[in-house]
Amino acid sequence: MFYRRIGEQNGVSIAHGTASAARPLTRRDGLGFSLSVVTAPAGATHELWYQNHWEANYVMEGRLRLEQVATGRSWEIEAGDLYCVGPKDRHTLTSHTPYRVMSAFNPPIEGNETHDAEGGYPPTGPLPEGQAEMFVRRPADLEAMGRAKVTPSGARLRRYLLAQDRLGVTWSDVHFADGSASKLWYKNHWEANYVFEGDGTLEHHGTGEVLQLEPGMLYCVGPDDPHTLTAGTGLHIVSLFNPPLTGTEVHDADGAYPPTGPLPPGPGKA
Repeated sequence: MFYRRIGEQNGVSIAHGTASAARPLTRRDGLGFSLSVVTAPAGATHELWYQNHWEANYVMEGRLRLEQVATGRSWEIEAGDLYCVGPKDRHTLTSHTPYRVMSAFNPPIEGNETHDAEGGYPPTGPLPEGQAEMFVRRPADLEAMGRAKVTPSGARLRRYLLAQDRLGVTWSDVHFADGSASKLWYKNHWEANYVFEGDGTLEHHGTGEVLQLEPGMLYCVGPDDPHTLTAGTGLHIVSLFNPPLTGTEVHDADGAYPPTGPLPPGPGKA
């Protein structure tokens, strides 16, 4: 298990100086994807083309306009929406308001990249299969797709990405019931969790360490990390699994999911 706070990460200037990215999870962490939190002011326009990566983007705050350059198709994006772009998707982003977006890259990036002249990053590993073209997922879409549910513990769960989306990661949005406790042990997966809102505690059963969860914290647990997650008030977490889940899994008696693919190497082994 390891954890980081976004506020402790130095921002990297990206998009030719029009945005900044904190990168709490990079290729060397060995989870098979990287995470960035990008901020930009209102009125910024970014021309981007990730020819060597798939990127999933969850809008945390703000409103943006996303346009596919080849077709002129556009979407109005707001907080709670997720959009995904890949190697065929030259696109532009225009911010109507200041915004904050969480981005997952697969293959994971090194962490010091900034955009080249075409709005992309150099290759950092094999590309996942991905989709035919860019796509957007909104909370209402997940309801229609059967990807929104309430768990037995009372948590409200939305799954934006699953194994069948072929981006190499599962992306979930979880609102926990106040005071709920979950005994978990992901023996067959790595899970990265960003605390979006609220508070709670995480107790590691092996070491006895107790983390006080707060907004802006990223914690990662793997096969050596049996733990109990106890929600305080309003706990809202963005959770990413690798290998990705199919969405049909249920926790076993140990709080684990069955294997769903090759386990990434984890920290210090990438």
